Amino acid sequence: MAAAADRGPRVVLLDIEGTTTPVEFVYEVLLPFARERVRSFVRERLHVPEVRADLDALRAERAREAAGGVGLPPWQDEPEEALVDSAAAFVHWLMDRDRKSTGLKSLQGRIWEAGYCSGELHGQVYPDVPVALARWRREGRRAAIFSSGSVLAQRLLFSHTSGGDLTPLLGGYFDTTTGPKKEPESYRAIARALGEAPGAVLFVSDVGAELDAARGAGMRTVLCVRAGSPPVSDHRVVAGLDAL
Repeated sequence: MAAAADRGPRVVLLDIEGTTTPVEFVYEVLLPFARERVRSFVRERLHVPEVRADLDALRAERAREAAGGVGLPPWQDEPEEALVDSAAAFVHWLMDRDRKSTGLKSLQGRIWEAGYCSGELHGQVYPDVPVALARWRREGRRAAIFSSGSVLAQRLLFSHTSGGDLTPLLGGYFDTTTGPKKEPESYRAIARALGEAPGAVLFVSDVGAELDAARGAGMRTVLCVRAGSPPVSDHRVVAGLDAL
């Protein structure tokens, strides 16, 4: 196994949307689930410290947006119902703009956690994902995740799949608290956290700009194109993880 690992990357770093998981699951299941439940979730857990921390992060982000945010909803801290309404409206505003907000992603992760625990949600991965993760483990390689979704959301998705709990096959989770996905320094930070040189890490994503950033940090890269014709790219292209 050691010899096999020496001939290739020691760590495979994976994006989620379009790489391990259908994009439709995110946009047609997870995001609507969080959007529809954010108001009731915040109301019921308003005094939970972790939820209050998410609201503090959202409040601070809204203050930063105040200078130029078009259609920015108002924010009131009192009475409590006004705070609930403010948080829900700002969450919807951020979601409408597909913002990679750390506070938003954290709160969404908590909403999804409740959904997974209740059995309303089940994680989806492509069929080749469990097979590839198990194969890499046998070869002595590690697998890790880098997604704009929170680490909590990542763990929940991979622990509740139809193929069972895949988290024992994953050795690391990274989100936007590490840094933006289109900046090379984020990938350098991930390599340091993994205890590897960037060149020992292969990053797999369906987004060219993310791969460009990873390559800029010194990582190996592969563009994953699950459906349709692959775009013109100077990154190696695969149709699934079984090709790696």
